[in-house]
Formats: sequence, C-alpha cells, structure tokens
Amino acid sequence: MAALSVSPSLAVGAAPDLADAAGNYGITPASRIHFTVAQAGGGGGIVGDFGKFSGSFRIDRNDVGHSTVEFTLYPESVKTGEKRIEDFLKSSAVFDTANFSTVTFRSTTVKQTGPDTAAVEGTLTARGTSRKERFSVTLLDWNRGSIAFNIRGNIHRSPYGMDVGTPIYSNVVEFDMNIKGQKR
Repeated sequence: MAALSVSPSLAVGAAPDLADAAGNYGITPASRIHFTVAQAGGGGGIVGDFGKFSGSFRIDRNDVGHSTVEFTLYPESVKTGEKRIEDFLKSSAVFDTANFSTVTFRSTTVKQTGPDTAAVEGTLTARGTSRKERFSVTLLDWNRGSIAFNIRGNIHRSPYGMDVGTPIYSNVVEFDMNIKGQKR
C-alpha cells in the first residue's frame, strides 16, 4: 500500500495519521483494471479492461511494511471492444479460461518508496504458474471511509505460457489500474 503519511497535496491541512487510514478495505467495483500489449512497428496493439475482479487489502496501523494485498481477476471478463480479440484472449492460447478461471496476486512485501508511493511485491498466479511480480503504487485519494490508488506494473507473458504472437505483439503487458477501496 502507499505510504499513508499522505503528502500535503493530497490532503487538506495536516496529513492524516497512519492510524486514521489503517484498516481493512475491500476493492470496489468502481475500480478499473486496464492493460496494454504493444504491437511492433507502432501498430494499435491490444488494449482492454477486466470487468470482474475482487480483492482486499489491509493497511497496517504501525508499519506500512506489514500491510497486505490480495487480488483476483477473472479473465472471462476481459473487454477490448472487439469480440474476436476477446474470444482469442479467453482461448487456450492466452488465458485458457476453460481451465483457469482466475488470475491471483498475493503480496509478500510492501515497501514505502516516498511520501505517497510504495512498491508492492508478491506472487502472481496465472495459468497454474506462480511468479514474483512487482507493482508501483501511488496514493490518489483518502478519506476516513475510502481510499484510491493508481497501480502500475509490467508483466512478461512468456513465463505464464501466454506468449503467442510475439514478437509482433510485445511480451510485456502494461497494467495501469485505478483501485478504489472501501473501509470494512
């Protein structure tokens, strides 16, 4: 999770105390999970979103480093605006949704990198393969009941057996997510 000694630009008056923002949050449907796979030669590539996801995170009251994140996305919900591409992404060539209905992430470490930023590392599991991945987190908004982050990360497709189409399509999937959490 992002450092919750929020920078003054994100809060009116004094920055909130970590104890105020600490707690358990559920990820809300208002969140957006966006991805891009670039195409060689500057073509359009593949751009889309996942419509179904769930998760939670806990911000530790005493030590941001002890915070946790759990996230699940459902590849069957992938949307690109083109049914042909969506069907291909759901096929055995990419997500193989018939055999693997979820992609999960479980944090292993959270490290504050600035007044409103953090690095979150954890285990990403897709198509039965688990690997360590890292995401950059920036706090966007906070109040006593809700919180919002921008999360970015680049995931290589090939270790998960999803490298069909390379080198025409990049082996890297760029994630740009706006996650909103509601305090529980």
